[in-house]
Amino acid sequence: MEGQVPQYDVLIVGQGAAGFSAALYAARYQMKAVVFGDKFGGETAIGGAIENYPGFPSIDGFDLMLKMREQVEGYGVEIIDEKVDALTRLPGCFQAETEEASYRGKSVVLAVGRERRKLGLPMEEEWTGRGVSYCSVCDAPLYRGKTAGVVGGGNAAVEGAILLARYAEKVYLVYRGDRLTRPEPIALRMLEDTPNVEVLLSTQVTALQGETGLDAVSLDRPLNGSHELTLDGLFVEIGADPRSKLGQDVGVALNDQGEIVVDKLMRTSVEGVFAAGDLTDGSGNLKQTVTAAAQGALAATSAYELVSTHPCRCQCHAMGYPLEAAVV
Repeated sequence: MEGQVPQYDVLIVGQGAAGFSAALYAARYQMKAVVFGDKFGGETAIGGAIENYPGFPSIDGFDLMLKMREQVEGYGVEIIDEKVDALTRLPGCFQAETEEASYRGKSVVLAVGRERRKLGLPMEEEWTGRGVSYCSVCDAPLYRGKTAGVVGGGNAAVEGAILLARYAEKVYLVYRGDRLTRPEPIALRMLEDTPNVEVLLSTQVTALQGETGLDAVSLDRPLNGSHELTLDGLFVEIGADPRSKLGQDVGVALNDQGEIVVDKLMRTSVEGVFAAGDLTDGSGNLKQTVTAAAQGALAATSAYELVSTHPCRCQCHAMGYPLEAAVV
């Protein structure tokens, strides 16, 4: 029956920093909210030690996300550990579909982040946070006085290598092509002026080595007579793809990188749909736990302002009135 579909003020999709922050603020606004997600904690949860989140000199990413979830649960927010497979735009509201059920909301906050491109090597996922990282900005200080590698040839990889070089004793920038791929001119000049970065072109990492974490990598061509390169850490900087499918389902505008376009209040091009975190263009190239959490708070605030201004959104449709009677 149509009226049996659960009704909410806001459907929050994503169990990362942006999603939990949105849920916290929604609860404090006394909105009826629900959080969806089949991947607890997002990228933060698997990132290992975090030293740049305010209030915690050092905290494991999983523990930080667990604290966020527990705080949200303390407000009585419903959390459904399922993936949203489809999102439908209805007059005045939105319907989310999981494998088990349907849910309807007056507004939506999309906070599903990005999918990091991976090397596809054995033990890569298992050793994430134990020598394998996907965020130089997050983890560079952990490699003070150590040896690290960066895989990639784009601007993110070049900037990551430069940042790592401020902490690590030695950095190897490994790229499969015979030249770096369109790094910014200023980044290229800085790379040339960074003596402890060695660029290995036409080279690929073919295996990760170690017992309980990364100790070395295998290369497809020798370096100093050996195919094995000893490393304390390997940063994979080959890009990430925004998980923007649900946004596309309801017609939100995307930029050239596939990110959801938002304004300063996290509003998308579709009324009632807000987005926060790494899948948006809201913080430029700085994709961090702290920026995601801030955007989640803004998104929930915007959702509250919309719902409190139009409290009857969804009700006409739920009561079985003609769709054109619903308030949009």
